[in-house]
Amino acid sequence: MSTATAPANPRSRVITASLVGTTIEFYDFYAYATAAVLVFPVLFFPTGNDTTSLLSSFAVFGAAMVARPIGAVVFGHFGDKFGRKATLVASLLTMGIATFIIGLLPTFQQIGWWAALLLLILRLAQGFALGGEWSGAALVATENAPKGKRAWYGTFPQLGAPLGFIIANFLFLGINWLLPHSENPALKSEAFLSWGWRIPFLFSAVMVIIGLWVRLKLVESETFTKASEKGTLRKLPLATVFRHHWKQLILGTFIMLATYVLFYLMTNFTLAYGTKAASLETASAAAQAAAEATGKDFDAAAFAAQFYPGLGFGYTDFVLMQIIGVVFFGIFTLLSGPIADAIGRRKLLMWVTGLIIVFGLSFNAFLLPAVDPQFTGALVQAFLVFGFMLMGATFGPMGALLPELFPTNVRYSGSAISYNVSSILGAAVAPLIALTLWEWMDGEPWLVGVYLSAMGVLTFIALIFTPETKDSDYEDDLGLAAAVEL
Repeated sequence: MSTATAPANPRSRVITASLVGTTIEFYDFYAYATAAVLVFPVLFFPTGNDTTSLLSSFAVFGAAMVARPIGAVVFGHFGDKFGRKATLVASLLTMGIATFIIGLLPTFQQIGWWAALLLLILRLAQGFALGGEWSGAALVATENAPKGKRAWYGTFPQLGAPLGFIIANFLFLGINWLLPHSENPALKSEAFLSWGWRIPFLFSAVMVIIGLWVRLKLVESETFTKASEKGTLRKLPLATVFRHHWKQLILGTFIMLATYVLFYLMTNFTLAYGTKAASLETASAAAQAAAEATGKDFDAAAFAAQFYPGLGFGYTDFVLMQIIGVVFFGIFTLLSGPIADAIGRRKLLMWVTGLIIVFGLSFNAFLLPAVDPQFTGALVQAFLVFGFMLMGATFGPMGALLPELFPTNVRYSGSAISYNVSSILGAAVAPLIALTLWEWMDGEPWLVGVYLSAMGVLTFIALIFTPETKDSDYEDDLGLAAAVEL
């Protein structure tokens, strides 16, 4: 037995550090995601075509997913070589600084397309930071978890996703509501488009300071310290993980695929679809008003040619419906942990993935406008609740499953790469594919649901080939099997 061990982190500190950090990171990420639908198409990508502007905004949103694997490699290298604590502090600072600067950016009307370029650079920085954040937080939680409760502890960093979403969107809602409106306060105000959207990005500085205070109190886990004492840490963890654990990388990537696609359909796509005008007349009037506000000419015929309908909800109404759904996301994230500890991660995820496949085939049953508008609202709310329930049930166990696929000496790199490469295959392209399929089907969402089901099938196949990891022993799995020093 080793005579020297790392000081134990109190359980309350472990839970707080993993939860607070990911909440801040996801808050920053969702602040951009919300703005990508609501204000960035007008302020940074005013192409004169509603669809092209939204696609451009989604493309920059997706660019962050491309940066995430790079962040996973960099932060994973340092996290596996020098420890989890410093890496987590660095990722949080990177995300916070990038988000704060977004709140200060000039718009297209002020500096032209340079504004879009600066936004892209900062969005890449956000993705780079999040690439290192998730795995570090998951390792802090699971490497300090009591025996038999690793999946339960692993749900706390996952809980940062619904909490970050709720905080970001409530802040957007509150700001929009409080600012003066010439019309309905449920719609976006001119003040919100002018400067109100900046407040959530600037507010992230306060949250980052709180997160840093919590994380600086952490000490390294006993598991990592033991791996260091036994000499299993690698000079190049990335080379080790690709040489000895490439199968786990592939399986982990596809295990996360359906989760990513589901989440970004339930947030970005549904917000765009839900708030898009249901009739050409309403959309044309809104587009003409936006053109006048930006000093551009409005071509009604050209607009009609590229129009496709949505559900016609006001922004405030639909975001409140999303927040109700995200509450169930959080509840089912927490519930999934004890269930995964009891029956196993693989078994739970196979059941949930099967339900995601079925859910994807039901889009038209929920999302087509009904004769009675109130009935439409009830159906859409049920859709959001069901979707986010499935999201919580599939996302919760990932905090334990992905790290458990890898030994201690490459656990940060392996889980981070799997998680973030999947973000390219899933999250980066999901809003773009969904928007294209929606337009292709002239406003009907059923093919978007088929896309989700297809990704669910790929995840289900990956789970078939993945062993159960519930009983893996972190104390024994230090990486001694990969004996060649790289």
